[in-house]
Amino acid sequence: MSIPTTQKGVIFYESKGKLEHKDIPVPTPKANELLINVKYSGVCHTDLHAWHGDWPLPVKLPLVGGHEGAGVVVAIGESVKGWKIGDYAGIKWLNGSCMNCEYCELGNESNCPQADLSGYTHDGSFQQYATADAIQAAKIPAGTDLAEVAPILCAGVTVYKALKSASLKAGDWVAISGAAGGLGSLAVQYAKAMGYRVIGIDGGDEKEKLFKSIGGEVFVDFTKEKDIVGTIIAATNGGAHGVINVSVSEAAIEASTKYVRANGTSVLVGMPAGAVCRSDVFDHVVKSISIVGSYVGNRADTREALDFFARGLVKSPIKIAPLSDLPEIFEKMEKGQIVGRYVVDTSK
Repeated sequence: MSIPTTQKGVIFYESKGKLEHKDIPVPTPKANELLINVKYSGVCHTDLHAWHGDWPLPVKLPLVGGHEGAGVVVAIGESVKGWKIGDYAGIKWLNGSCMNCEYCELGNESNCPQADLSGYTHDGSFQQYATADAIQAAKIPAGTDLAEVAPILCAGVTVYKALKSASLKAGDWVAISGAAGGLGSLAVQYAKAMGYRVIGIDGGDEKEKLFKSIGGEVFVDFTKEKDIVGTIIAATNGGAHGVINVSVSEAAIEASTKYVRANGTSVLVGMPAGAVCRSDVFDHVVKSISIVGSYVGNRADTREALDFFARGLVKSPIKIAPLSDLPEIFEKMEKGQIVGRYVVDTSK
């Protein structure tokens, strides 16, 4: 394949600096890397944090963001095995890890102290050509709709892993806080496919419509309901067995510790800047609840999450926009105006 020397991408040079859609060099893959012609990339709330620079994790500057990239392999480093030109490949949040430490040995590569993060410490998928570590890159089946699959590579894998972390069984109630957003809308579908009953918390009629359309059972509108905790406990006859917190609200996270069922698990996924998780110690002990953090997923989680998608059990409620519209998408994200997931077309 003919590979150009320059490409279109969105880059910024300082935190909250101008998001410039401009010509930038096409990167050269290292010996362990793939060069992927990115066709589509999902836009994640993490990308907004990377631009804001408001997490206590240093971000690479200048930076090309994005970590939900789906495209075609166009070049392969000399030490890469198991890939060929023309394969469909996905770029994930975890671009690479050392593969030698305790965490990597146990399949917890995302916790590796040397983890390399796409769109954060490594230029990501908001460009037409991006590099990815061949071990961590996701294998996407030939013929897959690359726009539809893009959000699975972060949002899908992340919520699937979070649901596994909740230790639920078929028929249990799972509450999803932020149920109609990019992560939440996928969490609802994975939860249904895994046999759980889903109660969603979000705000607005449009979000309720989406929630119900993808199989959600009970919707709690936080803009209308004054007693969210009581409503959820009543609707689930005792509280949710598990909670997946994908919203970026500290108050919502604290509420989840109150409406989770005795012996249940509240899973922390969304990371609002500077937030803490407050739980009343007496209730925490007497109810014997668990609060766990779930941070993306490993290679096995990725393969399993993609399998749900390939079998048609999960679909991405997406809106496709030009890559050049990324500043406007970030603005909508900041205002909480996005229903579902934006996916950018890198060719526009």
